[in-house]
Amino acid sequence: MSEGTDLATAAAGPDVRVGLRATVALRKLAERLEALQVANARRQGWSWQEIADALEVSRQAVHKKHAGRTRGNGDV
Repeated sequence: MSEGTDLATAAAGPDVRVGLRATVALRKLAERLEALQVANARRQGWSWQEIADALEVSRQAVHKKHAGRTRGNGDV
C-alpha cells in the first residue's frame, strides 16, 4: 500500500490517538504535494489564476501562500 492509503486507513480507524496523528501526517503530505504541483504549474507557465481555479481557491489566496516559495527555477 502507499503512504497515503496507509495514513487514510489509520485516520479512519477507531484509535483516536493514531487517527489524529495520521490526520496531521496527511495534512503535511497534502501541503507538500500542493507546493510541488504549484511549482510545476508555474514552471509550465500557468498563471496564478489558473492555479487558483484548479485548487478552487482565490488567486489572492494561492499567490499569498505560494509566491514566496516559488522562485524563477520553480524550487519549492
